[in-house]
Amino acid sequence: MRTTNGGYLIQLDGLRFIAVALVLVDHWLAEFNKVPFGPLGVTLFFVLSGFLITRILMLSRDKNFGKAGGMGTYLRKFYIRRTLRIFPIYYLSIAVLFALNVPPVRDTLGWCLLYATNIYIAVNQHWMGVIDHFWSLAVEEQFYIFFPFVIFLIPRRWLVPFLASMIVMSVLLRFYFYYAGYEWMVNYVSMPMCLDSFGLGGLMAWLQLRRPMLFEKVFRNPIWILVGIGAWILVVYWSKTFVEIHNVANDVVDRFVSSVLCFFLIGKAVLGFQGGMKWFLENPVSVYMGKISYGMYLYHNFVYNHFHTQPEHPTLRILNKIHGWLPVLSNSLAFQMAYFFLITTILAALSWHFIEKPINSLKDKYAR
Repeated sequence: MRTTNGGYLIQLDGLRFIAVALVLVDHWLAEFNKVPFGPLGVTLFFVLSGFLITRILMLSRDKNFGKAGGMGTYLRKFYIRRTLRIFPIYYLSIAVLFALNVPPVRDTLGWCLLYATNIYIAVNQHWMGVIDHFWSLAVEEQFYIFFPFVIFLIPRRWLVPFLASMIVMSVLLRFYFYYAGYEWMVNYVSMPMCLDSFGLGGLMAWLQLRRPMLFEKVFRNPIWILVGIGAWILVVYWSKTFVEIHNVANDVVDRFVSSVLCFFLIGKAVLGFQGGMKWFLENPVSVYMGKISYGMYLYHNFVYNHFHTQPEHPTLRILNKIHGWLPVLSNSLAFQMAYFFLITTILAALSWHFIEKPINSLKDKYAR
């Protein structure tokens, strides 16, 4: 594997940067972009989470299973570390949006606090404006609730069949809800419909820990990444042949094909890309952007929506005046993109250095 001396997988931060960049481009070019880069970026995050979380949990189970209080230690460490990593800036964002009365935070506060915005979207079958993107954070958190118990309690020999069943069930559920006539967003944001991405990530972790030689054989040849890219392009092209924008290609098949592509992409990065891809993934800029990618994902929609609205709050009106000093923003798409990226990066960097990184340092103190 391509790791540091401490075992850190070097090229995965670069992949996080690619994932968040795909989402930003998709959201900021929503009026012009016809290629589903955003869903591909989210899927990359999901498969990556499935791999890393399964890997962490399997290693922790090996250390704690069979010991007195082993399950309690295993769960306590996992949830403490996830809480310290995820909760602080998520709840800080909700608190700021609540204080500024940015719709619909006050009206949906309970859903936000419980990491249930995806359920709100699925039940009400409409989006949530400035906090639309919280749905994927809710999916990940809901996955974290049940999956640690699966890894600890399920016998080792049943893990691969269970992960395979997750993948199959997820695809079948999307088929069912699509042909049952539900709104497309139900398929898109519901946690069970995302489990093929997490399941493939979990299979990758099992291969890497239990069958390392097979892992190396599967991911050594980058040809499978090219095959995955080709399959994804074909699905995107297929989706454009339908009259309806939302169809079986992009509502059902796309996430699975995207997950397979990400499966091979991440596996190769674990072994280590060479050449130009190695340079990009290990470039200090890419690595840094990957480290602050959580903040970039969390804040990017606020930056974009603020520019495209006329907020009533006095503090936000001051920011709108600053926008007014940059008239080129209104007629230069390239300048807008650069401006949004700069502001988002600054916010994420400040968040990382003054909030996330200091809190993350507590993880080894309370849950090494």
